Amino acid sequence: MATKIWQKKESSNQEHASIVEKFTVGNDVIFDYKLAKYDVQGSLAHCEMLHSIDLLTKEEWLAIQKELKNIATEIENDNFKIEAGIEDVHSQVEHLLIQRIGDIGKKIHSGRSRNDQVLTDLKLYFKAEISAIVSLTETLFNTLIALSNQHRDILLPGYTHLQIAMPSSFGLWFGAYAESLIDDLEMFLASYNVVNKNPLGSGAGYGTSFPLNRTLTTELLGFKTLNVNSVYAQMTRGKSEKVFGMALATMAGTLSKFAFDMCLYLNQNFGFISFPDSLTTGSSIMPHKKNPDVFEIMRAKCNRIQAISNELILVTNNLPSGYHRDVQLTKEILFPAITSLKECLEMLEFMLAHIQIKPEIVKDEKYKYMFSVENVNQQVLEGIVFRDAYKNIGLAIENNAFEPNYNVQHSHEGSIGNLCNDLIVENFKEVKSRFEL
Repeated sequence: MATKIWQKKESSNQEHASIVEKFTVGNDVIFDYKLAKYDVQGSLAHCEMLHSIDLLTKEEWLAIQKELKNIATEIENDNFKIEAGIEDVHSQVEHLLIQRIGDIGKKIHSGRSRNDQVLTDLKLYFKAEISAIVSLTETLFNTLIALSNQHRDILLPGYTHLQIAMPSSFGLWFGAYAESLIDDLEMFLASYNVVNKNPLGSGAGYGTSFPLNRTLTTELLGFKTLNVNSVYAQMTRGKSEKVFGMALATMAGTLSKFAFDMCLYLNQNFGFISFPDSLTTGSSIMPHKKNPDVFEIMRAKCNRIQAISNELILVTNNLPSGYHRDVQLTKEILFPAITSLKECLEMLEFMLAHIQIKPEIVKDEKYKYMFSVENVNQQVLEGIVFRDAYKNIGLAIENNAFEPNYNVQHSHEGSIGNLCNDLIVENFKEVKSRFEL
């Protein structure tokens, strides 16, 4: 077992040390690979700053810089490995430097704790993942708007209490989910603003006596500002994960609801939409089945993502200030959820490219009563007070004398015909512009 960077000497009982390491490290090394490139970025900025305050000579800084860039290339090419016995990605990078450039590599940790090093890596990783999610969301948003405009005049039964209610349209349906993504982005924006602050230089939470230039590392790493108070910087571990998790959960809620709609509308009793046979699955016993497995799996994945907020809260709840090893577990909760949401965004975009809309749904006899409101409104426009008009149409329905007004496309200029998609697009652009990506 390799000596850890925090060890002064090897453990006197290697068997005990191995048992403890297996329990405390767990699967953390697996998730650390996602942080590798950001660990190198953080180390490059930190060492450039150390050179600026004369804790590294120019020759030392150039040697470290060259080798860190070599390691970054290895990471990019999937040639980087956390060796057996090495505790984490941070130790591996330092281990490689010492192997390759000798004692100079031992200097890179001056003025830095593994605590603020991990925090920096995580925040850089979170920023990059939020940026990727924003990009995927924009693609999906544009697709939904395009579908909304394309199918704006095709009527769709609206439901309340899962009972036939009033006429809607595919334009409104697609547009509703497009607008929902805007509010979801607001949550990611809040998360982005929280993680876009530099914790590097806060050490283990209590700063350092070295004259570190934290403004320089903030600029070098592309953070908007820094966590000023060193104790609070450490408190953002766990908090950053929670706000990111809440954003993931919020968008997952939108996708889960949309997936449910898809399953419902694909059902033969509704039959509003369809997909090519290649995108549905069959039954081992019923030859007629075309199952919406993609959307059922998507719904389940998104429901799991919605659960991570509670899990992150419970893991980090009731911890005092300062660092605690509990927060290590946030990686195995959050990292897979990030990947899962991105996969769902990509899959939904793929499926929507193949969606088939059924026209003239509302001509089915069972939907005629949903036009009753149009008949009521028509009487109001003719001068009858609303309550009397409502009673007149209600009695006509009960007496089987109701004849629906099918001119909803023309009479609903405020809600059906006029989607206001241009305004929705402008609102999306405005929110996206505030990310400063």
